[in-house]
Amino acid sequence: MRDPGLSEAIQAAGGVSKLARRVGVSQPSVSNWDKVPAERVLVVEAATGIDRKVLRPDLYEERDVIDDIDIARAQEYALLSALLARAPDAALLERLAGLRGDPSPLGLAHAALAEASCNASVVGVEREYFDLFIGMGRGELMPYASFYLTGFLHDRPLARENPGV
Repeated sequence: MRDPGLSEAIQAAGGVSKLARRVGVSQPSVSNWDKVPAERVLVVEAATGIDRKVLRPDLYEERDVIDDIDIARAQEYALLSALLARAPDAALLERLAGLRGDPSPLGLAHAALAEASCNASVVGVEREYFDLFIGMGRGELMPYASFYLTGFLHDRPLARENPGV
């Protein structure tokens, strides 16, 4: 059974053969599609004018409201990436000093980070960052789980694919 988005794209192109020519694949390939493959959505959109949200609503659904947990998670990852990317400068230390925490474990960690930022000097933080992540030859800390699991950075993947998901 063909997906409605794919059917609309085929109709807009003038048939399976014409759609295949426009997207640069063989006609049997398009005939075997149940829905537009994820890697072909943008090409099919450009070739037919059918919006990607129509072609693959499962991939391009619109969300009116972003979940508070997703926002908090994104902010936490942004904080971690800022701290791991380079040694904090004076401006980042000042912003970190303004963090507030709640009684949760993560909130307490934020409060401790804010207090440490108030008491830190830029020179001291740069030295500690160098020792931890860069060092002479290798830093003391490797921010890669695979290193701690195997002793090597590239020995095993960080995660296994779960085919049941």
